Amino acid sequence: MFLVVVTLVGTWAAHRAERVLGGAKDPGVIVIDEVAGMLLSVVLLPRSIPVLVTAFLLFRLFDIWKPFPARESQALTGGVGVMVDDLIAGLYTLVLVMGARALFGVPA
Repeated sequence: MFLVVVTLVGTWAAHRAERVLGGAKDPGVIVIDEVAGMLLSVVLLPRSIPVLVTAFLLFRLFDIWKPFPARESQALTGGVGVMVDDLIAGLYTLVLVMGARALFGVPA
C-alpha cells in the first residue's frame, strides 16, 4: 500500500515540481521517482542486507542503463514521465532478484 501512495503522490509532486522549476524535464532535484522504483524493487523480497544491497545495485544499474521500455517512457510528460522509467527499473530488478532466488533455491 505504501508503494501505491508513494507512486501516486510522487507523480503529482513530480509534475508540480517540474512546473515550479521552469519546465525542466525530470530535474535531478526530484528523487521521489527513485524512492518509488526502489520500493518496487524490494516489495516482495525479504529485507535482508544481501537482498537489499543486491536490489539497490541492480536498481541503480537499470536506472542508468534504462533498458526497453524505460528509455522510451521518458518521452511521457509531467509526473508520469518522471516516475515511469524508475518504476520500470524497479520492476526489472524485482523480477531478476526473484528469479535468481528461485533459480538458486535461496529460502525466503
